[in-house]
Amino acid sequence: MDTKNILVVINYSTNVTDNFMAEDALKSAALREGLVIKIETNGVKGIENQITDADIACAIGVIIISDKAVDPTRFNGLPIIEVSIKDAIYEAPLLIEKINSGNVPVYKNSESNIYKLDNLNQREVKERSCRQMYKHLTSGVYYMLPFTVAGGLLISLSLLCGIYSSDPNNAEYNEFAALLMKIGSQTIQLMLPIFTCFLAYSISGRYGMIVGFVGGSIVNLNGAGILGCITVGFSAGYLMLFLDKLLSNLPRSFEGIKSILIMPLIGIFVIGVSAYLSSTRIATISTSMAEWLFSLQSSNPILLGIIIGTMCSFDFGGPINKAAYVTSIMLLEEGNYYFMASVSAACIVPPFVIAFSTTIFRGKAFTKEERAAGIANYLLGSTLITEGALPFVAKDPFRVIPIMMFSSAIAAVLTFICQIQVPAPHGGFLVLPLVNKPFIWVGCIFISALVGAILLGLIRTHETPKQH
Repeated sequence: MDTKNILVVINYSTNVTDNFMAEDALKSAALREGLVIKIETNGVKGIENQITDADIACAIGVIIISDKAVDPTRFNGLPIIEVSIKDAIYEAPLLIEKINSGNVPVYKNSESNIYKLDNLNQREVKERSCRQMYKHLTSGVYYMLPFTVAGGLLISLSLLCGIYSSDPNNAEYNEFAALLMKIGSQTIQLMLPIFTCFLAYSISGRYGMIVGFVGGSIVNLNGAGILGCITVGFSAGYLMLFLDKLLSNLPRSFEGIKSILIMPLIGIFVIGVSAYLSSTRIATISTSMAEWLFSLQSSNPILLGIIIGTMCSFDFGGPINKAAYVTSIMLLEEGNYYFMASVSAACIVPPFVIAFSTTIFRGKAFTKEERAAGIANYLLGSTLITEGALPFVAKDPFRVIPIMMFSSAIAAVLTFICQIQVPAPHGGFLVLPLVNKPFIWVGCIFISALVGAILLGLIRTHETPKQH
């Protein structure tokens, strides 16, 4: 009697402990059924225990466990079930039984042929769509994270040599510090296009990756920020998915020209034009916002603080954030240092929210990669590099952004109430010697970040089981 083999692919983009639990649950369930199981993992070390062609030839079915895109084409002709980590842990016997029963449809180079666990549990279509969107966002974040951390740390190291050490016209100029600043800044500039690129890739593969990178670069260049990149990423991915299906009936002789000309040309044109048009309109809004903020400098400090704080953490480097920052620069040149203290505090808070939350709720709500990024955010926050929070924002924008806005608003209000002045346009805690009330300013930032960290940690702790 021939041995029945089941193949499993696990992508390590979620909690590492849960991945081990899923492996153990599936192995135990397969052993009880007298089946042989091989589990391929894809984590920070790359692919381990890789599935071979010989394994595929002897397999009766495949289980894919992932929160990011997996190309299933190598399993063409085999039954495939796609599940989350949570389902693999708690529904392992059911998954093994389904594969062994032969009731799972055979995959035929189309996502519609992949059996979802949603079919087993008859979940709502809306719930399934939300999980797919979360998976696509996670895929973008997974590839963006190294750019965020490495680029931010290089900039931080440059600033440690002196706030103006990268300026050749300043007495503090240091050639090595300037080199670090250039490399770090370029890495940070690539961060959002990479995120957009792989978000689109998760949806529609190579075509989406090409168009997503171009669209993300345009939006990032024109200052549309993370929200603009998320929009472009999804638009590029689904547009290319639509075009691929629309042109699927072309003769095979056109396949080459379709891949290198038709698809990229249409995709880049449509997304490129859309990105440029939207960026231009957003720039107009940004200018108007700056003028409006300038007129509010003598308003109620609490109201002004709320406005500044929410603007600084709304789009993380986008036009709304830039409007607040540009206004603070204009007021700084006129001798008004209160506005800069408020804006700087509001921009420092987000990375500290991440750093505090990943420390306080360590092991309960964050993955191993997220905890490592959280440690880096202590340094990034100290040097006013808000981008350290972006991977966490991109992963769950509709819940994380309000928390960041609330925390930054608290910090901005407290700095106005405490009459804190900051005369330097950048540098974070490196400019503390220039601040009129340095310890109070740091206290305002830490209190605000702690509030946000607790809120974020509670939400993640509550929602973590649902995301696996």
